[in-house]
Amino acid sequence: MQDSKAPADNSEFNRLWWHSRRGMLELDVLLIPFLEEVYQELDTEDQDRYEKLLTCEDTDMFEWFMQRSRPDDADLQGIVDIILARVQPD
Repeated sequence: MQDSKAPADNSEFNRLWWHSRRGMLELDVLLIPFLEEVYQELDTEDQDRYEKLLTCEDTDMFEWFMQRSRPDDADLQGIVDIILARVQPD
């Protein structure tokens, strides 16, 4: 079975794609599809927030996405909310 592939023509997107692969399945199934399907349509500020999210620890992100805790940083909470809204629409 072949994994999803990042477009080969965009080195910045490729870099983000590889940083979105976390090695924790629960995060990979949220972050990779979000990057591939939503990221490029985000405004610049939200794209920056996504990149900031990728600098966080996997254990912290897991807690945030499982809604067991919230990031102290409002920017991080904003992008977490965007990602959660995509997988948990009202």
